[in-house]
Amino acid sequence: MVTITERAAAKVKQLLEAECDPGLTALRVAVEGGGCSGFQYALGFDAGPEEGDALVELHGVRIVVDPYSLPYVDGADLDYVDGLVGAGFQISNPNVEAACGCGSSFQARSSG
Repeated sequence: MVTITERAAAKVKQLLEAECDPGLTALRVAVEGGGCSGFQYALGFDAGPEEGDALVELHGVRIVVDPYSLPYVDGADLDYVDGLVGAGFQISNPNVEAACGCGSSFQARSSG
């Protein structure tokens, strides 16, 4: 499953509160086809898990991952960085074989 740092969890809670929607209770982490390396991450707020989703709660944040995305993000760590070059969420993923130069997409390791 996906883990999250305390710093990223604090930012997620801040952003979730800013949404002003009590129906949104979880951070959804997903993988979509696209980008120059084949896959890209999608982060967004959701009402909670759907049937078949994996769910974990860390540092007060509920994280849900759909069954299609889980093999691609299992063991990944979500952090939030705020530096001179910019701020944003960063995913360290052991399932990545290669990433594009801009860092917005990745190629997953082959299973087998």
